[in-house]
Amino acid sequence: MNHLAAFDYAVFLIYFILVSGYGYWVYRSKKNKTTDTKDYFLAEGSLTWWAIGASIIASNISAEHFIGMSGSGFAMGLAIASYEWMAAATLIIVAIFFLPIYIKNHIYTMPQFLSNRYNNTVSTLMAVFWLLVYVFVNLTSIFFLGAIAIETITGVPFSTCIVFLAIFSAIITLGGMKVIGYTDVVQVLVLVVGGLITCYMALKLVSEKLDAQTVLGALPLLREQAGDHFHMIFSKGHKFYNELPGIAVLVGGLWINNLNYWGCNQYIVQRALGADLKTGRSGLIFAAFLKLLIPVIVVIPGIAAFVLYQNGYFQSEMVDATGAVKPDHAYPVLMNLLPTGIKGLAFAALTAAIVASLAGKCNSIATIFTLDIYKKYINTQASERKMVSVGRWAVIISSLIAIIIAPALRSFDQVYQFIQEYVGFISPGVFAIFLLGFFWKRTTSRAALAAALLTIPLSTLFKFLPEVSDGTIAAIPFLNRMSWVFCIIIILMVVITLADPKSKDNPQGLEIDSSMFKVTPAFTIASVIICGILAALYTVFW
Repeated sequence: MNHLAAFDYAVFLIYFILVSGYGYWVYRSKKNKTTDTKDYFLAEGSLTWWAIGASIIASNISAEHFIGMSGSGFAMGLAIASYEWMAAATLIIVAIFFLPIYIKNHIYTMPQFLSNRYNNTVSTLMAVFWLLVYVFVNLTSIFFLGAIAIETITGVPFSTCIVFLAIFSAIITLGGMKVIGYTDVVQVLVLVVGGLITCYMALKLVSEKLDAQTVLGALPLLREQAGDHFHMIFSKGHKFYNELPGIAVLVGGLWINNLNYWGCNQYIVQRALGADLKTGRSGLIFAAFLKLLIPVIVVIPGIAAFVLYQNGYFQSEMVDATGAVKPDHAYPVLMNLLPTGIKGLAFAALTAAIVASLAGKCNSIATIFTLDIYKKYINTQASERKMVSVGRWAVIISSLIAIIIAPALRSFDQVYQFIQEYVGFISPGVFAIFLLGFFWKRTTSRAALAAALLTIPLSTLFKFLPEVSDGTIAAIPFLNRMSWVFCIIIILMVVITLADPKSKDNPQGLEIDSSMFKVTPAFTIASVIICGILAALYTVFW
């Protein structure tokens, strides 16, 4: 398999020096005389709307997209883009309804919200859940997919790739949220430009190999030769219905998944928590526009690889040692066919996505551990300087844990689906706790604690509970499982709350008034444009 040439490494080295140097300049130029936790973890008041939006996307987009989602594009087609396109609509809702509540009530971490709204027991339990998921699912999968991609492209051993990623991300992360936020602007620029070039070259390869007249002519050719890969909604009985169960991607479990991820997730919301409301909302709407672009960068190349494979290309590259087709090989295989120099830029784009996501995830892990575990229970008298130091050590230790566990993910064909499913084990309970916490003042701490304790057992039960339909027995699709678990937990929380007479006399609501949800005309216009684009996409590719 072809690997990087000297000129590719030169292009990548320029990117590495640029990002590291810019990060160091940001750190030195914006460094306060005394670094406190709000400055280190949140960069309070110093991020612009475009830095917030870019940082959200840079933290979200990683190897799980470039490799995992491209692999799902190879296997199931454009339908996997629902996670991206529906996320754009979700960000609008978060900007209107969730963000103003956080900012008005001076919320800086998600466990802090739970502590203020409910009690420390609920807060600590969920903090532990989040830390476990962030380290053992998210961080581990980013390291694994990133190292696999770099190994495939460069030929450098897997273990060396992981160490390189850990060191590079540490350079960014240890500088704090200011460095992460502003370097993410460069990272997003690189990953978008590099990703678009890779998509263009993939289409160009299709046009050359399959005799399309032009590069744009490859698009209808893809739809002609892989028509089943251009449907957004799967019918019951489709082989991938279990992963994307029909209309549930529009009105069902995907909303629970997305609203929890984009609205109740430290990893994402943290970028906007240190800003004023107008700046934070502008950042989220900018991120929503960028989300519309992501499937073009990652899913289309996966479909192109599938069409080429069906026509006899990549027969050895797309299979493992046992001869089984490995969809997650699609993006690295395409990258290896890029011209010298362009391959270096595409490699820089992939690395940018991986490193930015690692940095963002590590920063959120450090924030929750330091503010909601260490400060509360281990050293209540810790100074600001001490907490920043603890946060940095949390970054190093969590990275080491993820590096050790990462090789175990080799057994999964589509790691992106693994991430979505297992993060979904806690999503219904978390979202139910936040939703009722936001908008129903009577919701009690006891109800929230019951939801926190039951979300994983209920999700596990529904995973193994069979669904009988048309005389056949099958597993319940995980997005549908999330809907069932969410509904059960909501009902349970309401019953527990209503059964407690004290809930009526002592509501625990946050500071909320209708004026918080008013938006500017510019925000309204941008939201309408995004919704119009989504309606057109689903109409064309239904």
